[in-house]
Amino acid sequence: MAKKILVVEDSSMTRSLIVTSLEDLGDFTVVEAANGFQALRKLPEIVPDLVITDINMPDINGLEVVRFVKHSEQFRHIPVIIVTTEGRDVDRERGLKLGADRYVIKPFDPEELQGFVKELLGE
Repeated sequence: MAKKILVVEDSSMTRSLIVTSLEDLGDFTVVEAANGFQALRKLPEIVPDLVITDINMPDINGLEVVRFVKHSEQFRHIPVIIVTTEGRDVDRERGLKLGADRYVIKPFDPEELQGFVKELLGE
């Protein structure tokens, strides 16, 4: 069965770039969310194998998404990759401290993202 990846990104162009990078990897079902609110609604519906989220989004930001996933009994096992423009060390530390498994700075290298996805999904 195909593994499910939830991509949470408010920029449709960046979301499309991430989805295209994932499609190059093979058999994954990618579910898209344009903001944190959509992501939190979709989580229980799809129970993804991996979440990729931006930080800066309207309504619920990516750090809140990470916090929700990693502090939820049902979802805490799901790995999370943050893909963001927030490149300062303090931002990276905050994201990782909340439970993100990897932190990727935009503009990102699709091969680096693919490598993290394969690693975290045990591919």
